[in-house]
Amino acid sequence: MLTIRREEPDDADAVARVHVHGWQAGYAGFMPDEVLGRLNVAAWAQRRRDVGTADPEHPFTTLLGEVDGLVIGFTTFGPYRRNQDRDDLDPAVGEVLALYVEPAFWGDGTAAALFAAAQAGLGEQGWTGYRLWVLADNVRARRFCERAGLSPDGEQATYQVPLAGGRGPVGLAELRYAGRLDD
Repeated sequence: MLTIRREEPDDADAVARVHVHGWQAGYAGFMPDEVLGRLNVAAWAQRRRDVGTADPEHPFTTLLGEVDGLVIGFTTFGPYRRNQDRDDLDPAVGEVLALYVEPAFWGDGTAAALFAAAQAGLGEQGWTGYRLWVLADNVRARRFCERAGLSPDGEQATYQVPLAGGRGPVGLAELRYAGRLDD
């Protein structure tokens, strides 16, 4: 049975594992293979620790989905990042920054449960509107958003993916989706 709880400091490795696996499976085919191949769970876990994502004073909240004590998914939400900058927050609107599930659990309702928990958390913090960014080529995620009642709002951005060897980054198109919590 799926349980949802708030991230704690000792969860960094488990969250990073889900995050890396989610990228590798979810972005295959449109994210450069060299980028997906060099993802490192230990490095991503350390970054979570360094940023303090589990700190209750952190502006963003991460909720975990667990089955029998195993973290199988997570979502992160909080104030909207203007220009996707964590240091430039808009207190008037919320954002779902991340939603990742271990690929073996795709389609079992975990993502929907985590998304509903994020929506509830946004509502508890007083937001009625929220946004999220999705890579334009991520058709699966876009369908999920649309089934959840979100719509593209016309805003677009380019996610710069760094490449090794001093080569310039690859730009991937992103679309912003918007939703309401008071509908």
